Amino acid sequence: MQVIPSRRAVRPRPLMLSVVGGGLVGTALIGAGVSLGYLAFSTSIVSRLMEAPRPGPTQVALAVAAWTVALVAPACFVNLGSARLIQAVEPLGRPRRRSVSALAGSLSDEYVAATRVLLPDGRIIPELVVGPHGIAIFEELPPAGAARYVGGRWEARLADGRWLPIENPFDRAARDADRVRRWLATDDRDFVVKVYAALIAPDLSLPRTATCAVITRDQVPAFLASLPAQRTLTPSRRQRIVDQVHSAV
Repeated sequence: MQVIPSRRAVRPRPLMLSVVGGGLVGTALIGAGVSLGYLAFSTSIVSRLMEAPRPGPTQVALAVAAWTVALVAPACFVNLGSARLIQAVEPLGRPRRRSVSALAGSLSDEYVAATRVLLPDGRIIPELVVGPHGIAIFEELPPAGAARYVGGRWEARLADGRWLPIENPFDRAARDADRVRRWLATDDRDFVVKVYAALIAPDLSLPRTATCAVITRDQVPAFLASLPAQRTLTPSRRQRIVDQVHSAV
């Protein structure tokens, strides 16, 4: 399989800098929690507020507030620090995503892959493959734990643990396939190119839809081979499509 390199390749994140920074923050929070706990239970800071024989309402209120802070604050700091440490080291154990181009050896030269194809409307198609079938676009489901489907909608998990609604990945892939189809139609040609959409997921537990298939990364070659060849797509016409894709990467 031929691969068209993208001129808009995403810069790799400074992973080690992020891990070290997150580790320092987490360690500092845990240290602050331990220090607060030591001050609260190993010193007489709180008891001094109640030294008067008959403490007044103000002293009692201050003492209650001090005891509340002494009991809650250390645990909060330790929990926050532990969560920050886990969040910092989690990327180290997360497998790196492979692009379709990594499967080049599994497909013949009839196929041409491209990543980060920029459409005229500004939308970037993550991955697509031109072949005897026409075009197949591939989009990736967020990793397990980062997205979920509940109550009829999709949600993504933020760094602070909150879940926010996101666009349905099946609908997004189908709309992107339509965008690619319209983009190809802008070129004056005497044939129509078939465009397929597939969602790459960690497993096949998600049911496919009429407009979007569900496959694993390793099933990409088999999926492409299963697509029916488009008879009207001659080698010369396919090369015209490849040229158009090449101009958009």
